[in-house]
Amino acid sequence: MQPNGPKTYSFALGGWGFLLGLVAFGMLLSYVGLGWVLSALLGLLVFFLSLPILVMLGFRWWLRRTIASDTCPVCNFESEAIEGSRFGCPSCGEPLYVADGRFHRHSASGIVEVAYEVDYVDDGDF
Repeated sequence: MQPNGPKTYSFALGGWGFLLGLVAFGMLLSYVGLGWVLSALLGLLVFFLSLPILVMLGFRWWLRRTIASDTCPVCNFESEAIEGSRFGCPSCGEPLYVADGRFHRHSASGIVEVAYEVDYVDDGDF
């Protein structure tokens, strides 16, 4: 420390200095007649603070409208898919597509699907 050097003083408010400076700056703008600048800055601050919330609400609304939850028409496995998409059932692998919130089988034109039952009788001859 230099005995003959200039004396310096510091005033620390522990984090409150910046906030008090902003308040003093806002009061100065209002006093000078530029309160509209302060209003605009506060409006921008509110907008940017609320923007992530609005984006999340919009994303959740979009998800509710585009995600369909239904069961596979072949194996009754419950699954979810995006409206208008084609996918394979995660359980049985059946090709499906989503229309109007329901899962439908994807079959080529001209194919007639027939359900049949096979009875198995064990003769024991093998």
